Amino acid sequence: MKTRFSATLLAALVVGLLACTSAGAAMVTLYRNAMDTSANRAQMLKVSGRSCTRGSTGEALKIEVGKRTASCSYRTPVLGRDLEIGASERLSSETTTKLQKQAFLGLELRGGGGAKYQFLVYPLQKKAQLVKVTKEGTEFLAIEKNVTALQGLDKANNLRFSVLKTGSAEAALVGYVGATQVLTATDEGAGEVSGRFSGIVVGSSKNARGLIASADDVAVRIPSPY
Repeated sequence: MKTRFSATLLAALVVGLLACTSAGAAMVTLYRNAMDTSANRAQMLKVSGRSCTRGSTGEALKIEVGKRTASCSYRTPVLGRDLEIGASERLSSETTTKLQKQAFLGLELRGGGGAKYQFLVYPLQKKAQLVKVTKEGTEFLAIEKNVTALQGLDKANNLRFSVLKTGSAEAALVGYVGATQVLTATDEGAGEVSGRFSGIVVGSSKNARGLIASADDVAVRIPSPY
């Protein structure tokens, strides 16, 4: 088992450590979950998705999207505003054939209250997006096509996403695939996204029924020095 700390302690540590951060800070791992046991997988709690079935591939969290559902999100125990999250995610070849090209894998930060930031990748389209979601709608902060670092069906996409404060109402967003930085954006309206959830997401722009994906090696980091 590679999990560190209890959920209560994690939340308390994050609240206490995020008083002073910057977009250029080095990162220190606060939480790690290999998803290799049922207890570890149980730490990921569903945040959104009408019909989402969770299970196991043996060494990873398996997610299957059901009827009338566009996406399924699961959060880690870590709550905080200035964080980096990473995970290894795979789009399964069991996914309905007609849905495979429209399917995305992703990471979420500052979720809650009807708002969130997302780093989404479409493995078969070789496309990546930085997305801001609020009650007013969805805004695409950055889009990159022909991302050669993205891997296809049943292959691991090692994703990393950070959102760090750069001003009183401004934040810097950065998305990586493997060691490759594929997207950056600055949001001057970061105050509109006030949640603290960090997590993973899989889905499609429309109905994602029949999408099957998995995730493991989830890690959440905080800036250093604190």
